[in-house]
Amino acid sequence: MHRNVLIIHCHDLGRFLGTYGVETVSTPNLDALAAESTVFEQAFSTAPHCSPARASLFTGTYPQQNGVLGLTHEPFGWDLHDPSTHVAHRLRTVGYRTELVGVHHESRTLPDHEVAARLGFDRVRTGGDRDIVAERAVDALEAAAAAGTPFYLQVGFTEPHRSPSERDPVGVMGFLGDHVEPDRSRGITVPPFLRDDEGARTEIAELQGAVRAMDEGVGRVLRRLTALGLDDSTVVVFTTDHGLALPRAKCTLYDAGTGVALLVRVPGREGWAARRIDELVSHVDVLPTLFELLGLPDQASVAGNSLVPVVETGAHARAHAFGQLSYHTYYDPKRSVRSRTHKLIVNFSNAPRAMDPTQSWVHRSLPADLTGPTIGTSAVVELYDLRTDPEETANVVDDAAQRAAFSALAAALLGWMRDTRDPLLDPTPEPSRHRLAIATLEEAAAIELEPVLP
Repeated sequence: MHRNVLIIHCHDLGRFLGTYGVETVSTPNLDALAAESTVFEQAFSTAPHCSPARASLFTGTYPQQNGVLGLTHEPFGWDLHDPSTHVAHRLRTVGYRTELVGVHHESRTLPDHEVAARLGFDRVRTGGDRDIVAERAVDALEAAAAAGTPFYLQVGFTEPHRSPSERDPVGVMGFLGDHVEPDRSRGITVPPFLRDDEGARTEIAELQGAVRAMDEGVGRVLRRLTALGLDDSTVVVFTTDHGLALPRAKCTLYDAGTGVALLVRVPGREGWAARRIDELVSHVDVLPTLFELLGLPDQASVAGNSLVPVVETGAHARAHAFGQLSYHTYYDPKRSVRSRTHKLIVNFSNAPRAMDPTQSWVHRSLPADLTGPTIGTSAVVELYDLRTDPEETANVVDDAAQRAAFSALAAALLGWMRDTRDPLLDPTPEPSRHRLAIATLEEAAAIELEPVLP
């Protein structure tokens, strides 16, 4: 019987794991988990930055619906409209023991006891590096085993988030923190969206070390789960919030910003072991999937769909994955829709073209498509044909051959924005750039074409 849930998540990982084809990163524990799990190869977050992405993961709703349109710590202070929609609250009301260890970034940052009361946790212990989080997670598992009641344990590792270190050059915040060592033991994998130079290689070596450190913490937690005899009755989910903390990834709506690792181990249930699923999946699908696996009532208030039929009967998943960015460290509203073949991004402001919208660190790596001394501003609309341009570098919005794809995605995006009551549809004030973006979407969605869906 699958009565327990262990969700392990981390910061800023994207799909930078061995099981997703990154041969130079050392992730033996997560690779071993993947071998026993269903690996979702086309999973996406709803947002390319921390709090909105996590709010979607843990409530099954989009940021426009749950209220977390920006970061939850001060001075930003975004918060869930209804904290009782959190998965911990939902499970506690049906008898689960609930605990949070490590990263909490999905609702307003408050003292641990207040977070526990608001979100439905019996105990909350936030913060800590890998070793502290792993130690507390092991303690939580031991307490759950002794209690003998169904449990929900949410474990968040900070690594591989950027973390300040005395070893950083002046003005730089890399990935080392106090305990990470760069890892070049298997070579270096520079993602194709970055220029392959020494600056990038230095950053990736640090990143690989941080990912390796996180993987070791995950391994410690999973080994204790097995030693306590809980692995056969526990659904294990591993994921991350969004893409890597690198230029043209985190805080962008390109696949490098929203593509995430998603591993789900469901012991003893036919069809879930050693599977790889290539269907489009969103983080909002995780909560309804867990509830179906646990045999609990449908969650009518969620935006996602259970993935159980996708895994067990070969049903198709969603036709589109949607993304949004509103506020990170400044207001830069964007929305996106992705099909299996195309991506449409709409930029509602005149912010700089995507390099590092967080503006939170000095760059040692640069986007591969940066060709001149200036960045420039983003286009109002970006359309990419992922079949020929998986790195999203050639904007084909003006290509007549792509009009059907543009129209279909524009209609899908507008429909989603209306369904979620997106505040961008009724901006106050309404800047001219914003009006142009809405008008462009409406004009494209209204094109009369043969029904050809991308």
